[in-house]
Amino acid sequence: MSASTDLFEEIVRMRRAGEPAALCTVLLARGSTPGKDAMKMLVRGDGSILGSVGGGCVEADAIEMALEVIQTDRAQTRSFRLTQRDLPDSGLICGGQVTILAEPVVPPVLVLLGGGHVSGAAVRVAKECGLRVAVCDTREDYANKGLHPLADECFAGTWEEAVARYAPARHHYLVIVTRGHKDDADALRAVWQHNCEPKYLGMIGSLAKKATLDRILADEGVPADWLAQVRTPIGLSIGAKASGEIAVSLLAELVQLRRLGGAKAAASGHESGHPASV
Repeated sequence: MSASTDLFEEIVRMRRAGEPAALCTVLLARGSTPGKDAMKMLVRGDGSILGSVGGGCVEADAIEMALEVIQTDRAQTRSFRLTQRDLPDSGLICGGQVTILAEPVVPPVLVLLGGGHVSGAAVRVAKECGLRVAVCDTREDYANKGLHPLADECFAGTWEEAVARYAPARHHYLVIVTRGHKDDADALRAVWQHNCEPKYLGMIGSLAKKATLDRILADEGVPADWLAQVRTPIGLSIGAKASGEIAVSLLAELVQLRRLGGAKAAASGHESGHPASV
């Protein structure tokens, strides 16, 4: 990365690539502080930065806050006092106070493993919710911009190739909506093999279907605790049946996860599943 790279150009690039980042901005600086009003620093998911909010220990704390924001996808504001008394190990003698806002600037990426009717509806709803969306399928006829014009990316290839494209997927929602049980198992197996750690991992279908696939994958050595994290059925329990309704329930769950956090989302799943074939 060139030292002359413009911060806002980098934000645009990262948004297009779906790479996680948070922007730190000095909202208020009082007294003698190295950071001045409106100074900005971009923090990437790997902890690297572009720009500055003044340097020193405050900047280190701002980076830590930004990484939390990337993880939770929710903005934070903190005030720091820059005095020897408040930070005895810092060596600071400025005697000022600085308030910093850290906000996510790259939305999570919804990766739909399967390009059928549910995915088609999910793409449309997801874009209304401000998410980036990728559609993957083993069939090129089901993973193309002609069929999914609002998708940010379409990819046709094996499930292993599709998952490898996004691994480790820490800034992603991975949703398995393939055409059948075998493809579901292949996609889920690929997610495990590539050590993906998505914000959300869901698979369309019923609890009975999931139990069957759990037994198959467990016999292959996939740990039970890993399989337990897979959300099946997907979406909030609104009695959804049609593809559009399932898409609405799925995106409602993802919005809930994004805005309210994991504990709330984990407490409200479907009591009955959706059709396994899409």
